[in-house]
Amino acid sequence: MFFCDPFGCTDPDHLFNLGQDDIEENDYVYLHDQEPVHLDLHKTLFEDVVRRNHDIRCHPPGHVIVSERGEYVDRLCETYGWRSHYYFFHGWACLDWYRGYHRTFLIPRAKDRNPTRTFMSPNRIVAGKRDHRVLFLYNVFKHGLDHNHITAPRTCVYENVDISVVANKYCSTYPDITQVFEQADLPKLFVGEDVQHMTSCWLGNFAEAADSLVYVPTETVYFGQRLHITEKTFKAIALEMPFVLVAPAGSLAYLREYGFQTFGHVFDESYDLETDDIARIEKVTKLLKELDSLSVQERQQIHRACLPIVEHNYRHFYHGEFESVLWKELTAMLNNFQTMIHRQ
Repeated sequence: MFFCDPFGCTDPDHLFNLGQDDIEENDYVYLHDQEPVHLDLHKTLFEDVVRRNHDIRCHPPGHVIVSERGEYVDRLCETYGWRSHYYFFHGWACLDWYRGYHRTFLIPRAKDRNPTRTFMSPNRIVAGKRDHRVLFLYNVFKHGLDHNHITAPRTCVYENVDISVVANKYCSTYPDITQVFEQADLPKLFVGEDVQHMTSCWLGNFAEAADSLVYVPTETVYFGQRLHITEKTFKAIALEMPFVLVAPAGSLAYLREYGFQTFGHVFDESYDLETDDIARIEKVTKLLKELDSLSVQERQQIHRACLPIVEHNYRHFYHGEFESVLWKELTAMLNNFQTMIHRQ
């Protein structure tokens, strides 16, 4: 049984037991449980996993452990003959990363806030596999929502490409998209920032969170029939905020499976049912525009209406209930995996 981490050690002597005579090899397991599955981006890596385990013969071709559901995992297994095993990696990661914040005084409790802005939304990497954020930001600027607490780069910090160049990809859908970004006042940063300060493992932007009705995480993946929720959404929960997700269809239902509640009785969450990716982001924008058109007092009434759900999610995350759900899921996955291995 062999394990490898795509973002850890790359020394083959540490990752694989390549034909060592003193080890009886009958299968292998590849952990791809943090990052989303991209068959094109990770093609070389996936093929190397197969190549390095070529000496295992007359046995099933292997297993992959993922933290994603949907068509991308299905294609991965069809391509390489792997059996997939799922658990919610980012649930575990966020319980670790955000532990203890509920015992600090970094942000007022939700019941003590009176937000004046409609939403906050940090957006840092906007090119490559995350260019769906360009579609969201286009709609933000197009509909005059950029007075809210958002960040948006002029040049993608990861791909080093101007956002207008990224936007060219979507000119057939939005003919004015390049013009909108050329005229936008970019980069947009939170108050006091000279560059965008954003890390996965820490909470921050407390002033913006306290002053915003909802948090709008633009998730790591957006397109296609897949489910892959990361720390971006859990930041909203740990900051005691309602959320509107820029994420694949069904993501709200996915969170509800783990005991979290969403806000459908307070504002329209039908966007989560929309499987057309362009239409879904437009429905998210329509919802934000409707909330933004309200008076500050009306938005604060919505804030108070959301408090029971916000507080439930906060308790569920910090008081052990979510961890209990994750333990049951993880042990069931490992037991099923063990049974499968023993049958071979």
